[in-house]
Amino acid sequence: MLRSMIFMNSRRSKMTSENKQPAFSFLCLVAAPRLVERAIKLLEEAHVPIQYQSHAQGTASSEMMDMLGLGSVDKMVLISMMPKGFAGKMLMKLKRELHLGRTNSGIAFTISLTGSNAAIVKLIERLQPEGSDSLMERKRDSMKENEYSMIMAFVDQGCSEELMSAARSAGATGGTVFHSRRVGHEDTLRFWGVTIQAEREIVIILAPKEDKVPIMKAINETCGVRSEAHGVVVSLPVDSVAGLNDYE
Repeated sequence: MLRSMIFMNSRRSKMTSENKQPAFSFLCLVAAPRLVERAIKLLEEAHVPIQYQSHAQGTASSEMMDMLGLGSVDKMVLISMMPKGFAGKMLMKLKRELHLGRTNSGIAFTISLTGSNAAIVKLIERLQPEGSDSLMERKRDSMKENEYSMIMAFVDQGCSEELMSAARSAGATGGTVFHSRRVGHEDTLRFWGVTIQAEREIVIILAPKEDKVPIMKAINETCGVRSEAHGVVVSLPVDSVAGLNDYE
């Protein structure tokens, strides 16, 4: 009986400790370089310690780019990590300060994180608003239905246009392309009977939840792992979006 009570108290203590841990999010901005530079200053003013930026290219047609406010093809991607409640406030601040949703602006979105190394957690949890209840935030987020998904496709270099053509046929409006290099042992790929170029392209597409499956299916049928593009496609739920047909 005593052992059982000790086990239950230990388990309850562990659950309480887990509930006290703040929830974190990635805040991602895809925009013209001039707007990303302004966003970096806004994040620095808010004392956000971690920021990563990368060059990218837009893939939408000129008509659709004008509609979504994505202007030129040249893009920058800014990614930062922060507590979830703080990320929601920063998302709205970026939308307001950068006029996301207007012509030649961009889009921003947040994605929930399930874990990080302890040093990073200690660094960014200082941004957690005092008095916030991370458990209540998690419960509220679990009840909230995600309206958008982020589709990520990895294809051989030069295949992103073919991929976007397939994606548009299923409802995608545009995407963002990163250039990358595959790492891994060639023997592993040969074991599975797959040959993949070292130089790869990563295509990111934001899509309404009802379009996610048709878009992924179209990409897989045209640029799947057995095709010349050797494509791999995955998706992640997006918590919130600013600048995608929602300017106020």
